[in-house]
Amino acid sequence: MFILVNLKAYPCDPIEVATAARDVGDESGVRIAVAPQAAHLSRVAETEVETWAQHVSPNDYGSHTGSTLAEAVAEAGATGTLVNHSEKRLKLADVDGSVRAAKRAGLETVVCANNPAQIGAAAALEPDAVAVEPPELIGGDVSVSTADPEIVENAVEAAAAVDEAVDVFCGAGISTGDDVTAAADLGAEGILLASGVAKADDPEAALRDLVEPL
Repeated sequence: MFILVNLKAYPCDPIEVATAARDVGDESGVRIAVAPQAAHLSRVAETEVETWAQHVSPNDYGSHTGSTLAEAVAEAGATGTLVNHSEKRLKLADVDGSVRAAKRAGLETVVCANNPAQIGAAAALEPDAVAVEPPELIGGDVSVSTADPEIVENAVEAAAAVDEAVDVFCGAGISTGDDVTAAADLGAEGILLASGVAKADDPEAALRDLVEPL
């Protein structure tokens, strides 16, 4: 099980979360990564936690003011990137461009999608993984694996029908070890979460709760 913690633009200490993720991952043997703001990538990578970008732009070097260049992300220490998060939606052609840009820079990719149909379309772009995240559950207290387990099962089937090599992650509302276990039981290979750790009073305790049943 892969746990990817997206810090979004929350007012948390990215180094505190990164250090906790590194320590809990080392002790438990569970793969844990942190996706901070782009400005914090280098500092987070220096903690030696697995570091991901929240986004890369679908462009190469050139006159692209305001873009997040995949090569710059990799040079900052990131090893992977989210693409098409519900809060950073892209057109399908741009999702494809971002996945290609990430591959060009040697970054692992997780493409986010709202439902099984979109999961199938995303899987066709050959990312490393896709993450199903119903927007209405993002940031809430109810996980998608509890509120709508069928959507996770259908997402797993949709991805497998297109490319069995593409893993499926479960996102939206994940915050406890029980949520992680439920996601795994439904066929998810990883989870994507944010507020459950980034907004926790004790990020390390929150992470330990997540990995405890694994």
